[in-house]
Amino acid sequence: MSTWTLRPATPADVEPIAELRAVVLRADLERLGRYDEVRVRRRLRESFSVEHTRVITVDGGAFAGCVTVRPAEDGRLLEHFYLDPARQGQGLGSAVLRSLLAEADSARVVVRLNVLQGSPARRLYERYGFTLESEDPTDVYLMRSPG
Repeated sequence: MSTWTLRPATPADVEPIAELRAVVLRADLERLGRYDEVRVRRRLRESFSVEHTRVITVDGGAFAGCVTVRPAEDGRLLEHFYLDPARQGQGLGSAVLRSLLAEADSARVVVRLNVLQGSPARRLYERYGFTLESEDPTDVYLMRSPG
């Protein structure tokens, strides 16, 4: 696995992140009959929070992905966790997730997230203690109590 860091997002990051989201979610959204190449990018732009988003960089600064962690009423909401497909399957996502969960555990807060139905990302989250909270035909809502 490459050396990685998390840096604060800037407004200039919104377009590369919107494009990454479109690439990463395409197969799952197509499988669900919900892929729209304009909407997938627009939804990211509309919900982008420079304040709560961090960019994942590798090897001294190369863009590898992003993650947003927003404060929530009873904890934190993890969203927009996307990795460049070329970086998937190498332990980077697990390493970033472990770091984020350590922060949440230190603060003794619950972490919630949602994934698309059938997404392989669900297995990653379940390996780190996330459990099913609810689901609908499109999304699966997971939560994790402090470890």
